[in-house]
Amino acid sequence: MKKFIIITLLLFLASTTLRAQQTAYVQTHSDKIAVTPAIEKKLLDDIAQGKAYLVDVRTPEEYNLKHLKYAANINIKSADFADQIKKLDKNKQVYLYCHSGNRSGRAADSLQTLGYHLSYNIGALDSLTKAGFPVQ
Repeated sequence: MKKFIIITLLLFLASTTLRAQQTAYVQTHSDKIAVTPAIEKKLLDDIAQGKAYLVDVRTPEEYNLKHLKYAANINIKSADFADQIKKLDKNKQVYLYCHSGNRSGRAADSLQTLGYHLSYNIGALDSLTKAGFPVQ
């Protein structure tokens, strides 16, 4: 009976830990922009004119399947993420997106830490395409 209780307790703790790891990332900085069609036009104009960056933080495999026009791919999971980001001008706005908005939230927080105070999480690829962003 004692073994059964111990095993049950261990299984409970393991499942609780696993569930905690699966929760969505909560961005610590409030630099998230809800993109509407009106905002989309302004962002695209700035990006097309080189006044801002559009960065897809997904993996290269995801990027190659579908990405937004003008987007550069800087994989947040890569070992050289910070080195790649440091190539960007800190005086320009950096708009970040991913599949769901979680990785771009992490990236926005990372950029803030690196001194990029004009970095914004603009959310998920599907939401952005629905708002009018062209895809490639």
